[in-house]
Amino acid sequence: TTLAAQLALYVTLYSPLQMAADTPENYAKHMDAFQFIKDVAVDWDKSIYLEAEPGEYLTVARKAKDTDDWFIGCKANEDGHKSVLKLDFLDKGAKYEATIYADAKDASYDKNPKAYTITKKTVKAGDKLTLTAARGGGYAVEIKKK
Repeated sequence: TTLAAQLALYVTLYSPLQMAADTPENYAKHMDAFQFIKDVAVDWDKSIYLEAEPGEYLTVARKAKDTDDWFIGCKANEDGHKSVLKLDFLDKGAKYEATIYADAKDASYDKNPKAYTITKKTVKAGDKLTLTAARGGGYAVEIKKK
């Protein structure tokens, strides 16, 4: 899988016991991406399955326990996947900052698994995020209320 897809697993696979299963040296090379692992919640108040096709892709939004923070994870198979996500689950009238950890345009699980981008943008309820998971890839999003 891609590095962004590995981040997505912290959201798509439910487990209150999370771990970073690699050597510290490998994480040190990607500390900007490791920030997601440091920030992601370990338990949730609410889970919403935004889209899914068995064996192809899964996109989940989860509200962190006792906070206003949301996390989205998408994991795609070897064909990749393009998502258009409507952020209807956010509180109306509130502004949020979204940090998006996504596959880079040239990412793929077999040829360039470590290619990723990190972008930030302000979002609100009703906005749409258009995100692409590379072949064998995914994306992870942290959404924090401002």
